[in-house]
Order: sequence, then C-alpha cells, then structure tokens
Amino acid sequence: MSPVALPKQQAAVLYGPKDLRIDDRTLWPPQQGQAQVAIVSTGLCGSDLHYYLHGRNGDFALQAPLVLGHEAAGVVTAVGPGVKNLVPGQRVAIEAGVMCNNCDYCSKGRYNLCKNLRFASSAKTFPHLDGTLQERMNHPAYVLHPLPDNVSFEEGALAEPLSVLIHASRRAALSADQTVLVYGVGTIGLLACALAKSYGCSRIVAVDINQARLSFAKTHGFADDVFCLSASPKAKLPEEQLRKAKENADRLLEVFREENGFDVVFECTGAEPCIQMAIHTAITGGRVMLIGMGTRSTSLPLSAAALREVDIQGSFRYANTYPDALSLLASGKLQNLDKLITHRFNLSDTAKAFDLLTRGVDERGDMVLKVVIESRVPPSSRH
Repeated sequence: MSPVALPKQQAAVLYGPKDLRIDDRTLWPPQQGQAQVAIVSTGLCGSDLHYYLHGRNGDFALQAPLVLGHEAAGVVTAVGPGVKNLVPGQRVAIEAGVMCNNCDYCSKGRYNLCKNLRFASSAKTFPHLDGTLQERMNHPAYVLHPLPDNVSFEEGALAEPLSVLIHASRRAALSADQTVLVYGVGTIGLLACALAKSYGCSRIVAVDINQARLSFAKTHGFADDVFCLSASPKAKLPEEQLRKAKENADRLLEVFREENGFDVVFECTGAEPCIQMAIHTAITGGRVMLIGMGTRSTSLPLSAAALREVDIQGSFRYANTYPDALSLLASGKLQNLDKLITHRFNLSDTAKAFDLLTRGVDERGDMVLKVVIESRVPPSSRH
C-alpha cells in the first residue's frame, strides 16, 4: 500500500533581509496536546519588520528560514490527542509564546521570563518556532484562547499587542484617576492610551515626532492632548543630551500644564531621548514603564529618579493576560480600535505589506498604522 500524501499549504517564509518567499509546505497533523488553526488574521509588528528588513531583531538573527507573524486569530480545524478544551470550528486567539511550565518562573506565573520559552516568529531559540503567516499552524492548545462571539478575528489579533499593555499596566499598578503620559503613538502607544482610558485615568496625553499620528490620536479620542516634538540631531556628548532631555521635559510639562509631572509614563519608543525625558516628566513617586525596545545602552538621569523615588520598570511581553484582553475587547470599552487597522493584504502579498509598513504612508499619502494579513474564514467556523 502506498503512503497517503499529506496536504500542502502556503507560508510566507523569510530567508534573509527582504528575501521573503511564498512556499508550499507539508501540512502535518496536530500532535499530542496540539490543535491545528486556520489563520484568518495576522497583524504585522515592529519586530516582524526588523526581521524582514535586516534578517535579525536586535541580537536575534535568522539561522534558518522563518515564518514571521505572532499577532493572530483563526479557526480550529483539527485537534490532536489529549485536547479537551477545544473543538474543530472554534474561533481562537493565538498566544505566541510556548512556555515550559516546569521552571520557577512558570510556577510563579511569570512565564514571560521562562528561559525555555519559545516564541513563534522569534529567532531567539533554535530551531526557530514558525509564526502565523501561513495558512494553518499546529500550536499547543493551552495557549489558544476562545474568542468571544462579538470579537472579530482582527480584534482577536489585537489581543497580542493589547496584552503587552495589560502586562505593563499591571506592573505600573495603573488605576482610575491617575494622569498618564505616553511617548510614541504607534499601535502600542495608541493601545496604551486606550487602555488607560478604559481604566478611568483622569488625563491621558501623548508625545511623538509624527504630527499625523498625533492628530489621529487626538481626533479619535485616544489622547486628551498631544504634543509634537521636533526631531533634532542627536547630541554628541551624553551630558549635552541629558541637558537637552531635561529642557524638553520641562517644556512638555509646561505645555501640558502638569508642573508636578504624570503619575504613570509609558515609554513606547525605545528612543534614548524619550527614555531620559520620561524620568523627568514622571511625578515624584511616579512610575516609568519601559515598553519600547530600542537603544541597547542608554545614559540615564538616575539622580533625578532616585531623589524623587521615580520607579523605572521594565516590561517584557506578557503573562496570563489573554483572558483579560479578550474580555476587554468584548466589553466595548476600547473605542475606535477598528481605526488602528489601516491596510489589509492577502498572504501572497506579504512582501508588499512589509514594504508598505517600511514606507509608513501609502500611494495616496495616507498614514500606515496596523497592517493585517488576511485569509478567508473556513466555512466550518462556529459563531
């Protein structure tokens, strides 16, 4: 008897900088504890773009062809042995990180810090774990989360970046009536604003060097006030840059009429000048949340933080956030999230989508925020 031929599927595979190919790959059945998901929506992220442009993201370089994408939702099409919590046809959001569940960090609920964690679309571990820019993928069932009926696939894909902000907000002990300053209004910064608003924060302001993005944030109600910083050449000496950051911070506090500073500052750019300004614009006893991944080495005004007890906290990905993210998406408290998705492409046009994301504006001159790769919904999906 001849062996049964396994079906094929298409995947957008990155081989090197700007070398992205649509390959036919064997579609394997799900293994023990896995479910197979037909990917319907994948949002492209800044880390995906770094891999596409440079073949690496920071220290993590491609060692083999890699399928990118980790902000995704889809439909379960098959389940492997031992899977009890999911059934074919079920709509799910995909949590990209696969933790070991067998270390101190995992046992303490901080699995985002698990040293054995494998993250779909990341080259940190080898062999790499392929991401969601493929027609179907097999993924552990315990990191697949049922979508509420009133949450679309695109919204389900936004649960991933929203989780980043939920995790950061928990670490910042964000609460109602606090004032919030957000540096950077890309998708992450806009979600920081939206989340702060859902918490009942009393005032939310945003800073960027891109006036179009700031206007978007103000027009669609993400931020109460905005300010556009002029992009200037980086100072040659650290002392000069620190002095300039203090001057810009004082100017921001004056413009926003918050002379004492803000309770919580979300730094979403990773840019050294913004990190420095964030410390100066936090209130005495306030918190600075470092969310943006940028400069590896940064000069900081530590005395300004220490003498005023400004806590500087790191925030890496997320842990145990997906249920809250999906519940929040279903609640309707996050207004105008649909406006974040500005462009959509088919899987076969993934390279064009990355090129558009690189440019930042489309052929009409319209701003690019979140770009989504779409596939058709399988006809068997449950609603």
